[in-house]
Amino acid sequence: MVEGTNAFVQVADKDFRWLAINGAAAREFEQVFGVTPHPGDNMLDLLAGQPTNREQVRAVWSRALAGEEFVQVEAYGDPGGYRRFYEMRFGVLRDDMGLQAGAYQFVYDVTARLEEQERLREAEEALRQAQKMEAVGQLTGGLAHDFNNLLSGISGSFEMIGTRLSQGRSRDVEKYLSAGQGAARRAAALTHRLLAFSRRQTLSPKPIVINRLMADFVELVRRTVGPSIKVETVAAAGLWPTLVDDNQLENALLNLCINARDAMPDGGRITIETGNKWLDRRSADERGMEPGQYVTVCVSDTGVGMDKAIQERVFDPFFTTKPIGEGTGLGLSMVYGFARQSHGHVRIYSEVGQGTMVCIYLPRHFGEEATPETDVHAVQPAPAAAGETVLVVDDEPTVRMLIVDALQELGYACAEAADGPAGLRLLQSNARFDLLITDVGLPGGLNGRQVADAARALRPGLKVMFITGYAENAALNHGHIQPGMEVLTKPFAVSDLAARVDRMMRTLL
Repeated sequence: MVEGTNAFVQVADKDFRWLAINGAAAREFEQVFGVTPHPGDNMLDLLAGQPTNREQVRAVWSRALAGEEFVQVEAYGDPGGYRRFYEMRFGVLRDDMGLQAGAYQFVYDVTARLEEQERLREAEEALRQAQKMEAVGQLTGGLAHDFNNLLSGISGSFEMIGTRLSQGRSRDVEKYLSAGQGAARRAAALTHRLLAFSRRQTLSPKPIVINRLMADFVELVRRTVGPSIKVETVAAAGLWPTLVDDNQLENALLNLCINARDAMPDGGRITIETGNKWLDRRSADERGMEPGQYVTVCVSDTGVGMDKAIQERVFDPFFTTKPIGEGTGLGLSMVYGFARQSHGHVRIYSEVGQGTMVCIYLPRHFGEEATPETDVHAVQPAPAAAGETVLVVDDEPTVRMLIVDALQELGYACAEAADGPAGLRLLQSNARFDLLITDVGLPGGLNGRQVADAARALRPGLKVMFITGYAENAALNHGHIQPGMEVLTKPFAVSDLAARVDRMMRTLL
């Protein structure tokens, strides 16, 4: 039976001497190493002229002869000639008294199996790549559709404004201005969704109790989803504070409510529920989270639900079940990215025909809730004091022009630089500067944070406003900025810029 098996069987004593070896093992040994083994031969002596092979054989047999029973897959033979992969199963050989007398080995050639597994892995990787490219194609198609519509609105509005002004018909200009600004705002919202999904949006977290947001937010949801859908809230008593950007949280929840609306074409009910959760190790592991205390806000619906296959992909980048032009696959990805960037998580629970619940988990904040701030948009900026000067560093000429023109309208003197080194040279001069406004991503070898740090070293009291299209966390030290520094996200309203500058100028460090 041993001679007829396709397994290679070897038995050796504690001195590496073969006690038995079947014909298949002897023939394979000879093909791999070029020498023929026989019972009574010492395997290390037989391979004395092949130090590399001798050491490989000695290493694996030593473990078995030391009493270890194990399975190992290893390649033997000349890489340029006959080389195979073997699955080796080692056991301990014992005498009649139960003491170890040696070791035995059952070996199978698994080269073909491993090659098949490698072919399968390559095929799966090719399939994943094809799915990824299909998803990217769907994303780019959706984005191209949306942005072409928005750009048509923006460029068409500018064209009509130019035409009306050339005709001296200024009465219609306001209509086209409003249309262009609306399209620009929608383009900015789409960009923010992209940044949220990639976890690179600029967040301004503060300690809040989410229940405080619910009253106004629910009214917004009711107006958005329409009269056929009932909107309910369940606010937990004694809800803990959490450190979160309230505006981005509302955006994420609104996305979830819009998804819920789309899942209920014939109407239904949306429930927004808050709660405190304390996850132990087991519960946290089940959710793929860290144990601890969390604040949850969940959006549930009575819609069509989704099967397990869709649930497994629903947070994947670019995944969408909607046709091109009707969705970019960024809604739930944005929610997921926002939750992870806020050091939390998001989970989904759904059954076909039974509805869906999506829960955002945010870490509990052990501190007091932040006091509400005055709405800076409602404050009319005061004229600049005599001699107040702002240095604007941005590599985009159009952005630089808009900032400078807006500040000059308020009476500020302005200096400009197109890159970090040029801005630093101005700061090293004797000119007066009360505020530095700098893009974070700059050419020339110095980013905005490096320019600001160098500026603070030269001028300790200088106030700094960073302008960024996304949260370059590494450059901004992961969002930790010093007193007298603020961050303004592109695209921004000129009125918001003016109000921010006014507030910074009037605030003492």
